Amino acid sequence: MTGSRPFNASGGPRVAVIGAGVCGLGIAWRLAEAGCHVTVFDRGSAGRGASWAAAGMLAAGVECEPGEEPLLELTLESQRLWPAFRRDLEAASGRTLGYRDEGTLVAALNRDDVEELRFSYEFQRGLGIELQWLSGGEARAREPYLRTSAPAAVYSARDHQVDNRLLVLALKEAFLRAGGELQEQAAVAAVETAAGHAAGVVVNDRSFAAEAVVLAAGAWSRQIDGLPEALRPPVRPVKGQMLALSMDPAEPLLRHVLWAPRIYMVPREDGRLIVGGTVEERGFDESLTAGGVFSVLEAAWRAVPAIEELPIAEMWVGFRPTSRDDAPILGPGPIEGLYLATGHHRNGILLAPATADYVSRAILEGGVPEAIRGFTLARFQQARKPSRQAAGGE
Repeated sequence: MTGSRPFNASGGPRVAVIGAGVCGLGIAWRLAEAGCHVTVFDRGSAGRGASWAAAGMLAAGVECEPGEEPLLELTLESQRLWPAFRRDLEAASGRTLGYRDEGTLVAALNRDDVEELRFSYEFQRGLGIELQWLSGGEARAREPYLRTSAPAAVYSARDHQVDNRLLVLALKEAFLRAGGELQEQAAVAAVETAAGHAAGVVVNDRSFAAEAVVLAAGAWSRQIDGLPEALRPPVRPVKGQMLALSMDPAEPLLRHVLWAPRIYMVPREDGRLIVGGTVEERGFDESLTAGGVFSVLEAAWRAVPAIEELPIAEMWVGFRPTSRDDAPILGPGPIEGLYLATGHHRNGILLAPATADYVSRAILEGGVPEAIRGFTLARFQQARKPSRQAAGGE
């Protein structure tokens, strides 16, 4: 593992960040606050990729599934960081983030769903996650428009939400106020290297020198040239089709984030109800499809029938940046001076505070913070190495 040599921020080192999503902007903001000269490059408009398409759930608890136990410690740590991160960011940007703390409900809609819900509940409780089992009546007392036949639900008080679009705007403003430079419509073609060290980036045939480069380009991270194929992060796009419905802000149909079979619904303060999302291995296919939109609306209607009267405000497609093991790739990269912050899959908004803090710390101080030691690119490189026996050793 390389990329971990510290430098003195007070000396004004230059850092190039590839990607202006919540992770790239968050790292850039922290570095600019520390005195670095930071330029962020984005192939489009700042924050208009996966960060804009997300739902903003901070659900470290109810989203934890079997096999994701190694990731849980990091997601819970980032969840704990969120209140302080929010206060810092709102003060630095002068903007609110639409943070809501009503909690999250996970509803079973029939008796078969109860068995699956009970399994998840017991699994997550076994990991120390604080959850409350609710009867159908108790669930409807919290959300009166939930389907009347829903027999049970689980309530997570600690799984909150933030308006991801307001978050993007706040990060952009805080970064610029801290003295950062933002270049939009500026696709990075390659990382430049010199003597085995990241030396800058190439944009529109122009070179921009830097002492450190942060690759935070989301689903496009693997497309950046300048690294051998074997050293590029194994990140691919996972397509999601989503939509927003318009509720009456004074009398919203939902107040909690609601999960139900094949659907999640996230109410915003302005009355928008975010509904999503499909999970499709379609590459960078940007098309909204009848089947995708229908599946989202049908699943939402089964959970909350009253949505059928709501106008559709917006529909869109996003691309989750997904690594080979669905966990983020963070910290020093395969060459000196290169750092990675990509592959967050569905946890980019939740992990924004941890990503910003730990990756910026790795750049400023050197080494790898303990919290992200298990999430560097090295885990994939080690997996590719043949065993001594397979290679003919003893």
